[in-house]
Amino acid sequence: MQADWGAGFKGTGIIRKARVPACVLRDPGNSDPSDLVSCDLLFRDGTLIQIAPAASLPAEAGGLDLDNGLVLPVFADLHTHLDKGHIWPRKPNPDGSFMGALQAAGKDRTKHWSREDVRARMEFGLRCAYAHGTAVIRTHLDSVPPQDEITWPLFCEIRDEWAGRVELQGVCLFGIDHLATDNAYLGRIAARVQAAGGLLGTATYMVPDLDLHLEAVFRAAMDHALDLDFHVDETLDPSAVSLRHIAETALRLGFQGKIVCGHCCALSVQPDDEVARTLDLVAKAGIAVAALPMCNLYLLDRALGRTPRRRGVTLLHEMRARGIDVVVASDNTRDPFCPYGDLDLIETYTQATRILHLDHPIGDWIRSITTTPAHIMGISASWIGAGEPADLVLFRARNWNELLSRPGGPRRVLRAGVSIDKALPDYRELDDYMHIGGQRP
Repeated sequence: MQADWGAGFKGTGIIRKARVPACVLRDPGNSDPSDLVSCDLLFRDGTLIQIAPAASLPAEAGGLDLDNGLVLPVFADLHTHLDKGHIWPRKPNPDGSFMGALQAAGKDRTKHWSREDVRARMEFGLRCAYAHGTAVIRTHLDSVPPQDEITWPLFCEIRDEWAGRVELQGVCLFGIDHLATDNAYLGRIAARVQAAGGLLGTATYMVPDLDLHLEAVFRAAMDHALDLDFHVDETLDPSAVSLRHIAETALRLGFQGKIVCGHCCALSVQPDDEVARTLDLVAKAGIAVAALPMCNLYLLDRALGRTPRRRGVTLLHEMRARGIDVVVASDNTRDPFCPYGDLDLIETYTQATRILHLDHPIGDWIRSITTTPAHIMGISASWIGAGEPADLVLFRARNWNELLSRPGGPRRVLRAGVSIDKALPDYRELDDYMHIGGQRP
C-alpha cells in the first residue's frame, strides 16, 4: 500500500472493498444498524453514484482497494468554542477548576480579543477540524458586551469564507445572571443573532429568578424565530436542576423551535427519581443533549491532592432509552476550560466510547458525531448513499476495535471526491498572538 493511499482522487473514482456502518447508509437494505457493510463505492464529479457489494465493481486505474478499511461520512460537531480556542499558552487555568476557567477566559477576552486575534485562532481551529474530516460545526460565541460587536460581524465573514468546506452555525453565549443587571441586553443580542442567522443561547445556573430569566430567553427566541442552545448544569452539585426548568419552560410556553442542552452533568449525581422526572420532561419537550466528555473530565471533581472519583458526564444511555437525540462533541480546545484537544471528532468519539461505555454493543453510536448532530443543525450531511456528495473519511482500520485502539492512525479525507490536504497547522503560527519569543502578555 502506497504511503499516501487515497491521495490521487480528483472527484471521480472507485473505492473497492470498503466497510461502511449500516447506520450511516441512506439505503442499508436488510442490514442491522450495528453492521459494518462490505461494499464498493463509485463516485463521479464529486457525487456518489453507486454503493455496490464489495469487489463487485470492476477495478479501475486510479481506484483504491481499501482492503476492508472503514469508510465514514464527514463529521458534524454540535458544540465548540472556536473564539476561545488556543489561548492556553497565554492564559492557562490557574488551578484546573471551573471558576478558574471562567475567570481566566474573561480576563483574556477583555485584554486580547481583537478582530485580528479572534480571526487567527478561529481560522486555526477550523483548519484543524477540516483536516480531520469535520464538515459541520456549531460554535458558541462569547457575547457579553462589547465583545459581541467584534465577534459576530467577524463570525459572519468567516462563515461565508468557509462555506463549502465547513458549514458554520453561531450561538450567542452569556451567563443568564447577566439579565438581572442589563434589562435591554436580551433584545439587542437576539436581534443581532437573528440578523446573523444564528441561535440564541445562554449558560444557566441556579440563580435567583431563574424561571423568570428562562421565560425571557424563550420569549426572545419566539419573537425572533430563533432556536435555542443552552449550557446546562455543568457541575456535580445535585441541587443544579436547570435542565428540568428549561424543559418545563419549553412545555409551558409551547415552544416550537429546536432546543439543545449541553453538559447536563449534574444528572450523574442526582437521585433516580429526580433523573427520571427530568428526563421524561426533556423527552416530552423534544430537547436534544450534547455530552462534552473531554472538557468535563478536565474540570469536574478536581481538588488539589485528591484523585477524582466521578467522570462528570451525562446520562446518554438513559436519554437514548427515552428517544432523546444525543451527541458527543469537542467543546473547548486549548483554552482554560480544557487545555487539550484538536477538534478531531474521532478522538472525541474514542474517548466518549471509553468514558461513557458506548460499546457492548457499539451499535449505531457513530451517528453521535455524524448524522444526528447534522440533523439537529438542520443540515443534510454525514450520510453515505447514491446521490450524496462524496464527502468521506477513509481509514486503514478495518473495524471498530482497530479504529478505537488507534484513533490517530492513517486516514484520508475526501470532499466532493477530491483528496484534501491533511496537513495540520503548526502551533508556531500562533506564537505572535501568544507573545511567545517576545514580551509576555
